[in-house]
Amino acid sequence: MRIPHQPALRWCEDGMWQFKTWSRFLQDVRETAEGYATRFGLKPREENVAIILPNHPLWMVSYLAQAGAGLAVVPVDPKLKPAEVEYILNDAEVTVVTTDKAHLRMFIEIAPRLPKLRGIVITDGVIFNGQKIAQADVVGIKSLMIRDGGEWYDANEADGMDVASIIYTSGTTGKPKGAMLTHSNFLHDSAGALVSFTGNGRIKVGSNDSFFVVLPLFHAFSFTTNFVVPMVIGASICFMQSLRTVVADIKTLRPSLLMAVPLLAEKIYEKIDENLKKSKAARFLMKIGLRGPIYHSVKLRLGGRLRFMITGGAPCPPHVLQGFNRMHIRFLEGYGLTECAPVVSVCTPELGAVGTIGLPISGIQVRIDQPNEAGVGELQIKGPIVMKGYFHNEAATKEAFSADGWFMTGDLASIDERGVISIRGRKKALIVNREGKNIYPEEVENCIAKEPSIADILVLGYTEGGVPGEKVGAIAHPDEEWFKAHNGGALPSWAEMEKATVKAVHARCQDLAEYKRVRKVVVSPEALERTSVGKIRRVTYKGKLDE
Repeated sequence: MRIPHQPALRWCEDGMWQFKTWSRFLQDVRETAEGYATRFGLKPREENVAIILPNHPLWMVSYLAQAGAGLAVVPVDPKLKPAEVEYILNDAEVTVVTTDKAHLRMFIEIAPRLPKLRGIVITDGVIFNGQKIAQADVVGIKSLMIRDGGEWYDANEADGMDVASIIYTSGTTGKPKGAMLTHSNFLHDSAGALVSFTGNGRIKVGSNDSFFVVLPLFHAFSFTTNFVVPMVIGASICFMQSLRTVVADIKTLRPSLLMAVPLLAEKIYEKIDENLKKSKAARFLMKIGLRGPIYHSVKLRLGGRLRFMITGGAPCPPHVLQGFNRMHIRFLEGYGLTECAPVVSVCTPELGAVGTIGLPISGIQVRIDQPNEAGVGELQIKGPIVMKGYFHNEAATKEAFSADGWFMTGDLASIDERGVISIRGRKKALIVNREGKNIYPEEVENCIAKEPSIADILVLGYTEGGVPGEKVGAIAHPDEEWFKAHNGGALPSWAEMEKATVKAVHARCQDLAEYKRVRKVVVSPEALERTSVGKIRRVTYKGKLDE
């Protein structure tokens, strides 16, 4: 270990900021691993375990204690409903779960229906310690750890081709499937992503940097970029307290890299923009063209060290991307899929290709399968980042790969002469009208999303009376805050908002070709259902507009 006494982790506990060095972190991992083995007799490369926790250093300790010794870990979203958790744990044949007190009530309900489960490890207390929930022994993680342990961990050290994680897809298009990702998958992906993030190594990132963890570690993008990458380069990993304290925590922890979903990046940018507009001095300096001092003061409010902001999961609004780059915060957009560990490509400022997903990371191949006359076809991927397959699901695995071994992303894309990739839509979401014309829902959504009075928009095809061929429909959720602000602070009646929302959708569609325009609008009083990373769950609304 090159940097044993350098801080590895920083987090807040009981109102005080704590830190743990790399040497102490490794010892915690080894002692925890010994405890898992001694208490539950876990069998490396034969059994699977799960983690159901919010972001915390113990998430990482628990993960490495098990995955590092050849066990496959199933990271689970702690916000899932009991039935969803039950499905995943049964499908993955999980034997031991590491979780917290908040989930004990759920396990009292579902444990009797989890025949493989024999252990529940609690990270934040001793409730039920030494007792059973159904057939599963309950133990606190601190009493599990064996001082100076590590023999079992060393004896079962994971190999690159061992499955490290079984990550269940978020289910935007159907039932979750467990993607089996190896240690080698993650290491190759983190190496390729790092080269792209740093402009082929032109910008140095190393042990003096710190990563600010906002995104949940159960998600592949956060796992690779906030966990694997900093471990590989020896950078420190900092945890926020909560979403409410993000800006204050950034100022305190002074990170240099921040991974975000576009919505978070947009909120931070809007807050900055709002504060600048309130400042007379800032407005004056902007007016006379002196932006440097303004951007410098903004960076100081963000801790003064922030050099990178990287988003993934969905497209980021161009004005946000360009705004951060003007502040000399290198803003990058990544594209990826869980099945690819997950980063596939990165769009950097040097490319000047806003609105694309940039160039593929090093070490992989990409191709467009069966492109049409416009060069649009399915994006397919080959290389060491691609998963082994779906756990116990040979049919789904076979369906995911082409006959010659390429992973089929399901995304429609094109590649220009520079190799820059542009996503055109989802293959399964594609709308084909009666004239046989293809309409990409994302293109229509991007057009309507420019409307400030609309908070959520989903475009999907619908049929009438079972007649072949689809029409373009939309489900929209109005932005109540916008309506309040434009109605003297009072919320208009639902009928008024509904009418205005329908009108706004049709108005925005005037910028599109006639055959792409929305024919039917349903206005939802509820926000549209989303996955854990903020994508609208399309499968929930499939067929909702059919007549």
